[in-house]
Amino acid sequence: MELHKSFLDHKVTKSSPSPALCCVETVSQDEQNSHITAYNSGDGSTNSDNESSSSKTVRDVHISTRLMEDFLDLAKENTEKDLETCGILGAFLEKGTLYMTTLIIPKQESASNSCNATNEEEVFTILNDRSLYPVGWIHTHPSQSCFMSSVDLHTQYSYQAMIPEAFAIVLAPTDTSRSCGLFRLTEPDGMNILKNCPETGFHPHKEPDNGSPVYEHCSNVYKNSNLRFEIFDLR
Repeated sequence: MELHKSFLDHKVTKSSPSPALCCVETVSQDEQNSHITAYNSGDGSTNSDNESSSSKTVRDVHISTRLMEDFLDLAKENTEKDLETCGILGAFLEKGTLYMTTLIIPKQESASNSCNATNEEEVFTILNDRSLYPVGWIHTHPSQSCFMSSVDLHTQYSYQAMIPEAFAIVLAPTDTSRSCGLFRLTEPDGMNILKNCPETGFHPHKEPDNGSPVYEHCSNVYKNSNLRFEIFDLR
């Protein structure tokens, strides 16, 4: 089966009246492979010698290089009001690799340190209609640093329990040390702690007994300059 060429061409198209916007970066054929790099730390740098504890057991995920920039543009109004914005990432599976081709911005209730999706059945309809995996989620920390809060960790657990490759993108535009992070819970330690945690809201989580972290930077997520994606803004 061939890769979905509609998401790997060089066109920018707008679907109407659908609220979807398809985006792609145009690069030459010779540049395609050189623009695929692994996100291994919050600033998007690479480090093949420092793989996460889970990277060898999960499939690779490709995302567009435009994803974070476009999401920040969509979140700009909220960010200026010190309100979080969240979105869901949909991907299709092709020959053992997950390709993120859909960003869904659900209806949501936002505060300066939280964001809750509403009308989630709309999100599931889009994912189901396109046979996509909910491979992760993305949200802003408009005035906080780039990290995973306890509430974020519980949200990540719900995704990662469904899809082992699921990851969280945190965008913190005011954090001068690291404005972007791609995170996942460690396995099995972080996943077990969240699985057995009955608390809600903001609360501390103990570190695993073996000293490993509860969550870590992803090393299986790649940025792909030729991967187009749709944006559904349902707000």
